[in-house]
Amino acid sequence: MADVILGVDIGTLSSKGLLVRLDGTVAATVVQQHEMSTPRPGWAEHDADRIWWGELVTLTRRLLAQRPDDRVVAVGTSGIGPCLLPCDATGTPLRPAILYGVDTRASAQIDALHARYGEDAIRERCGSVLTSQAVGPKIQWLRDEEPDVWARTKSVHMSSSFLTNRLTGAYVLDHSSASQCNPIYDPRAKAWIDEWAEDIAPGLRLPDLAWSGEVVGSVTPEAAEATGLTAGIPVVAGGIDAWTESVSVGVKQPGDVMLMYGTTMFLIEIVEELRTWPTLWGTVGAMPDTYNLAAGMATSGAVTDWLRRVTGTSFENLVEEARAVGPGAEGLVMLPYFAGERTPLFDADARGLVAGLTLRHHREHLYRAALEATAFGVRHNLEAMAEAGGHAARLVAVGGGTRGGLWTQIVSDVTQQPQELPRNTVGAAYGDALLAGIGSGVVTEAETDKWNPVETTVEPDPAAAEAYDRLYALYRELYPATREISHTLAAIQRGL
Repeated sequence: MADVILGVDIGTLSSKGLLVRLDGTVAATVVQQHEMSTPRPGWAEHDADRIWWGELVTLTRRLLAQRPDDRVVAVGTSGIGPCLLPCDATGTPLRPAILYGVDTRASAQIDALHARYGEDAIRERCGSVLTSQAVGPKIQWLRDEEPDVWARTKSVHMSSSFLTNRLTGAYVLDHSSASQCNPIYDPRAKAWIDEWAEDIAPGLRLPDLAWSGEVVGSVTPEAAEATGLTAGIPVVAGGIDAWTESVSVGVKQPGDVMLMYGTTMFLIEIVEELRTWPTLWGTVGAMPDTYNLAAGMATSGAVTDWLRRVTGTSFENLVEEARAVGPGAEGLVMLPYFAGERTPLFDADARGLVAGLTLRHHREHLYRAALEATAFGVRHNLEAMAEAGGHAARLVAVGGGTRGGLWTQIVSDVTQQPQELPRNTVGAAYGDALLAGIGSGVVTEAETDKWNPVETTVEPDPAAAEAYDRLYALYRELYPATREISHTLAAIQRGL
């Protein structure tokens, strides 16, 4: 029998569960696919009972069946966010969860709250301007558009806090997630902003606050019966997947940057103090007394998966075909704004575009152009981080998109920066387990550096720099040149 830690992460299109030994080696892994619901243009939702809780139950039981002789000694969870899930007095969801920045329904509420409090005042007090990523406008939308649901709402959750509540009964949210509940959390005071919270969510009790690695309860008998876990196992607060994923790869010093290759591309840089910038998010970190500059593209893997489905072939085939195509995909430049764009544009009505198409281009060119578009987006965000005071001294890559090597090589070639790949790039669930191990005391801080050492480094190819500099300049020109057309088309799509 071995002691193991359970980590579960709920992603946009899949969920992953891990059992990790106390030395950081992975004992068992399971993955389950699901879909994101898009009932209207600009909407993105999950059925929290079926996907969030249902898949935690399924993944946990599958893991325990693989390792029946192991003993789970701590639990950590994470998931997509920031999200909004309204629940009634019994903790039952009242509607599907409204997802993070890919859900752009609250544009009118963003404008109204900026007008009410002042855009600069919100950014200075909360760390970020209001965007589709913020929870406050989503709450205001719920009040405005679904008053019957709002009238029955007694608690609000993100994916990790919902799982923690189901596991332990605690109503708690981690500070890092709370710092993305603009404009109702003060990242310097580490507390809710009472007057703005009462204005936006009158009468609603907000969750208690804790750090991601802080034990907030233990598995209840009811949760034990559902999951197969033993009652009494400690559970930490957890958090949003990108933040726990940064913990999983040792991003913890100022200048460290995590690049998360997933359905969306997400970047987190550790900074010495809270920094506010109009085109980025300034947040509280997953660990106590840390701050981040955060950036996120609305798509990356979502576009490559779209191409896989449209072309009817496998990722393996697409990668090998695209590998044979040189930089620039033989004269193509793509804008990857298939779901609008988050940082550094904050434009929900931006749209995807492929420029330069001819009859001689095939799927391999489109796939290469999609990978390069993500790399251009990474470079754009890194430049914004530098303008905000970051310095990106070290890039660490993580996530499913690191497999195969082509995508990471293109990003290094476009940015002309090396990327470190740690031994485990299995994602946020690994960070969940690490946080749970630290919080429960079964893993010491001194042992964490041994969990996930760097295994390889992707070095940029200097010979590719000139070609990519030229293409990047075209990429930057393409959005402002087509912005008004994209906005008009977005309005037409909403009308449909």
